[in-house]
Amino acid sequence: MTNFMTANAINRLEYLCDTIPSLLAEIDETAFSTRPAPDKWSRKEIIGHLIDSAANNHQRFVRGQFENVPKIVYDQDKWNEYSFHQKMDSHQLIAFWTIYNKQLAALLRHIPNKNWKRECETNEGNKYTLEFLCMDYIEHLEHHLRQIVTY
Repeated sequence: MTNFMTANAINRLEYLCDTIPSLLAEIDETAFSTRPAPDKWSRKEIIGHLIDSAANNHQRFVRGQFENVPKIVYDQDKWNEYSFHQKMDSHQLIAFWTIYNKQLAALLRHIPNKNWKRECETNEGNKYTLEFLCMDYIEHLEHHLRQIVTY
């Protein structure tokens, strides 16, 4: 059971899962894989980053419910580099992004109200509630998706 704000955020996540994959699939492979600058991620790597973010937030959403303030941090650049997203098949990345986020939306719908105020520690030692992390995850997702497609 979720409150109004988290329910809206989860609805938004479900909307993205239904809307974004077909838009991503329309992007030419060269455009999807081209880095705008040597130190900037390609669209493909941005989707990979969003998969990495999903994996790390998945842990936060689960472990945060039963562990006492778990510390879950990650180095986004190293995760992207060593996940080899740039070398992966684009359709596979899009499918994985989609199914992983559908799974997270379903998971988030089942978090009991009492658990939304539980906390996780993230980078720089900051502590955030699961409620904040949920909404922040979806805002972060949309920020990056807007770099790739218009919806």
